[in-house]
Formats: sequence, structure tokens, C-alpha cells
Amino acid sequence: MKFSLRRKNLSAYYRLMRLDKPVGIYLLLWPTLWALIVASKGLPSLCITLIFLAGVVVMRSAGCVINDYADRKVDGSVKRTENRPLANGEVQANEALSLFSLHILAAFFLVLMLNWLTMALSVVALLLAASYPFMKRYTHLPQVVLGAAFGWAIPMGFMAVMETVPAYGWWLFAANLCWTVAYDTMYAMVDRDDDIKIGVKSTAVLFGRYDVTMIVALQACMLAILLGVGQMIDASWPYYVALVISALLFYRHYQFIKGKTREGCFTAFIENHQVGLVITLGLLLQYWLA
Repeated sequence: MKFSLRRKNLSAYYRLMRLDKPVGIYLLLWPTLWALIVASKGLPSLCITLIFLAGVVVMRSAGCVINDYADRKVDGSVKRTENRPLANGEVQANEALSLFSLHILAAFFLVLMLNWLTMALSVVALLLAASYPFMKRYTHLPQVVLGAAFGWAIPMGFMAVMETVPAYGWWLFAANLCWTVAYDTMYAMVDRDDDIKIGVKSTAVLFGRYDVTMIVALQACMLAILLGVGQMIDASWPYYVALVISALLFYRHYQFIKGKTREGCFTAFIENHQVGLVITLGLLLQYWLA
């Protein structure tokens, strides 16, 4: 493919990568840190930590670019996305593909610094990131694919530190999957009316009038799984306090989404990263105290 990037479009590329909206970075960062903290019982080497931090930013940006490329013909029909750089013509399709390729190349160089087992898992991460944006054309469960993509750093983190993924690592992945489907359903509720008109599928469309009930159920499943993970890793009180605070945050989100307004659902989605932060702090504190 011929690379086609223009210096005058740097501002548009910045917005295309959603670097002006870092909440997606946070939502990907916190579960990554969960894995690294638990696998190393604190924090791994500075080198591994920095590699994963850079990988979070690179892969989140890559996901945003390929998502907007996939949606370039429909984003203009959705109120929330009508001014995105690909939808309004600031960036051309070939530029987006060039930018996506550069991100994948950067991610490849990062993973080369890890062990070969982690490199093997990174292939799955690439497939998930590249396929997710197209899933909304074929299934009402694109949020599940997104959850797998956002959570795949968890087994990669365990593999990078321990050279294996223990059972509680996969349960941590399952908890994050439930959480991601819950908060991305909130996000999809913002666009549901537009999505139905243009034929885009999502869990918000699938759940229909049971959307809030399903979100609460998924949040409850996440907390239940994390409670079990705590037993597996012999977690101490800071971890369980973090789970209680997370439950209170989920109740706050319920207050926003119960009315099913665009503004309320979007606010709840934005605030979800606070849950990830609280759990991260709980894990760090329990190992630091130990």
C-alpha cells in the first residue's frame, strides 16, 4: 500500500486517533495495569511497564482509526459522529489506512521487546482490533468483540511477566469483558436511534427496553468475578474496599442511564474509567502494604 499522509492534516489525524478524548486510553489502560500488578505482585520491571503503556496508546489510536475507516460512510448520518475527520472529508480513506498501518508497525516493534509467547498472543490482539469495527454490520454483539480486544492485554500482561496465564488471569479477562460490554452498551445507547435508522447493530439495539437491566446484570457479574479473583490471589482489604467503591460508582451510573437520555448515557460511559482506576489503586495498595 502506498503511504499517503499530509503534514497539513496533523490536527485532523490527532482527532482521528481520538487523542483529544483520552477516556478510551484510560479504559484500556486500567485492565492492562491489573494484569501487570497481579502478575508481578506489585509492578513489573520499568521496561515491561513502559512497553505496555506505549502499547495501550498505540493500539487504542489504531482502533479509533480503523473504526472510523469502517464507519466513514455512516458516521455522517449519526449526530454524535457527523463531524469526525473521515466523515466530513478532512481525511481521506487512504490516509486513514496509512495511519493505521503506521500504528500497527509501531505496535509490532513494541511487542518484539517481549518474549515470544507474548508475541504470539499479540496476533490475536491485532485480529480483534482490526475486526471489531466491521462486526456491527453482521452481529448485534460488536461490544463483545470490543471487550475481547480491550481485555486481551490482560493475558498478554500475564504472559510477559509470568510466561503463563493462570486461571485467575482468564477470570480477570472475563470480568473485564463483562465491564466493557456494560459501558459500551451505555455508549451505544447514545446512538441507538440513529443506528436503527441506518441499520447498524449493537447490544443497545439487541437489549431494547431491557438495556438498563442488562447493564446492571453485567456490572454485577463483573463484581462477582472480581470477588472470586480476590479469593484466588489472597487479596487483602484494600482490594475489597475498591470493589465496594466500584459498586457505589455503578449505582451512580445507574442514576444517569435509567432515564435513557443521550446526555445521561454518555456521562455514565465517560465516568466508567473511574471504576478501573479504583480497582487499580486497590490492587497496588494491597501489594504495597504487604
